Amino acid sequence: MCEAGHILLDPTIVPAEAEAFAGERIPLRPVRRVRVTTLIDNTVDVLAADAGPARRRVLPDWPRLAAPVHQDDLGVDGPVAEHGFSALVEVELEDGGVHRLLFDTGVSPDGMVENMRRLELAPDTVEAVVCSHGHFDHTTGLDGLSRALGGSAHLPVLVHPEFWARRRIALPGREPWELPATSRGALEGIGFDIIERPEPSFLFAGSVLVTGEVPRTTDFEQGFAIHQALRGDGWEPDPLVLDDQALVVHLAGRGLVVVTGCGHAGVVNILRYARALTGVDRVHAVLGGFHLTGRLFEPVIGPTVDALGQLAPDFVVPAHCTGWRGMHELANRLPTAFVPNSVGTRLELTAA
Repeated sequence: MCEAGHILLDPTIVPAEAEAFAGERIPLRPVRRVRVTTLIDNTVDVLAADAGPARRRVLPDWPRLAAPVHQDDLGVDGPVAEHGFSALVEVELEDGGVHRLLFDTGVSPDGMVENMRRLELAPDTVEAVVCSHGHFDHTTGLDGLSRALGGSAHLPVLVHPEFWARRRIALPGREPWELPATSRGALEGIGFDIIERPEPSFLFAGSVLVTGEVPRTTDFEQGFAIHQALRGDGWEPDPLVLDDQALVVHLAGRGLVVVTGCGHAGVVNILRYARALTGVDRVHAVLGGFHLTGRLFEPVIGPTVDALGQLAPDFVVPAHCTGWRGMHELANRLPTAFVPNSVGTRLELTAA
């Protein structure tokens, strides 16, 4: 298990966002293999076949459990889908070393760890947790993870300083709904070591990059208009969700692999920033939530797909808050790159 102080590059080496976007580069260490296993997503399909680099665990391969209503007294202990996101990211370095981290932890206390059990993935092999942002559908599984680890793992959890903000959704014609907010004291109390950084950060000897705060440069990714945050004594507009950050890995000879949580920063902004930070132009794969669902965001689907077409990733794996209209458009417009996601899907990506 890596200690918090040992997984991050000296922050003085990591340039500030504005400097990096202006042309300064972060030397991201290429890796031999990337494996991304979806632990929590909005959908599950235990009949889906393998697709491109996506490997599926089909129905007969899931564990069994007692089900007294069945004649043989056994049912299928299948995966759980939730409105949320979590992925286990494994990187194999060129020297053969392997590192594992969790990117987000889902919406319920136990959904993520229960799906790890069903997938025969061990929580105690995880070396760090990266939270894409502070929304509860990406963070609540930290509770179950702590219990699975015995509450004393001292696992580093990397977040943006705005991660703790109290937020609410102000829907027109309805009372604002306040989102559950994560408690720093609670996380520290159950054994996590908190690392706060708004800037880019490295993990695992420079092989994994966390973007930190993402500059907003497109003219169509304008954020979450009905999102508010508590500042001082009052609620203020918080459309940009500045704590939104993504994970970036450089797969040798292939290009960048980028994992997003909700993509509140805009998936196109994220990919452009990842390329600018690393100096690697080619995007091999992008996986995660693109936040294109609902009436506020569906008008952005067209320009988003247009821009993704220009970026030309080899694989596009939309999940969580992308929404069915966005997924339909991605599948139609980028048919060779589109890969449908599901809980239990394992994306296997290998260097050239």
